[in-house]
Amino acid sequence: MVLFQLYLSMFFSFFKIGLFGFGGGYAMLPLIQQEVVVTNEWITVGEFTDIVAISQTTPGPISFNSATFIGFKAVNSAGHTTLASIFGAAICTLAVSLPSFGIMTLVVTFFFKFKENRYVRAALFGIKPAVIGLIAAAGIMLINGFNFIDHKSWIIFGVVFLASVKKIDPILLIAMAGLAGFLLY
Repeated sequence: MVLFQLYLSMFFSFFKIGLFGFGGGYAMLPLIQQEVVVTNEWITVGEFTDIVAISQTTPGPISFNSATFIGFKAVNSAGHTTLASIFGAAICTLAVSLPSFGIMTLVVTFFFKFKENRYVRAALFGIKPAVIGLIAAAGIMLINGFNFIDHKSWIIFGVVFLASVKKIDPILLIAMAGLAGFLLY
């Protein structure tokens, strides 16, 4: 694929993800997976899983981190240079963040004027279950169809889940899960 065409395709795909990805990064994961794994086949399911894992452990929103890693990987896998891959990462990151920036600028401008409007409140109330559904779909997507789920993974999952319910620091949990994975695998 011609590099410019790839850049354009990535920009429009991630712009669309950013535009329709309500509910934050985890709610965007099914949209990202559909675009980059199924529709465009820029990366494999296994690579997507790895990118999600890395994106969760690096600072910043998971959707931005995923876009950055996917942009780099897609251009690099297409046989282009490292510099071209870095530019691909920047394009995807910019594209996924532009809709949020534009929408938030408009929302902030008008929110205080309309926050008590019953139609606005009703729309926001209706969006909440959709966001929860998208986040649940992201979790199920990470469990289903991936070969890394074995008894050791379930043990790590259970321990981290119980510790998070007990309000243990998430950074500590991520570090400890990484250490457990290193030791067990």
